[in-house]
Amino acid sequence: MENIQPEKIVEILKGHGTHVTIEEAKLILEFMYKLAQIALNTYLGK
Repeated sequence: MENIQPEKIVEILKGHGTHVTIEEAKLILEFMYKLAQIALNTYLGK
């Protein structure tokens, strides 16, 4: 799976009218990764 770069997050959100900095995009990606890990652990029962 391809890694999503912060620049891509900025681009996607800008297209929806939300402006974020690269640093904010990095925090968003970090949060999304942690949320995905929690979801996987919950689903797999770990």
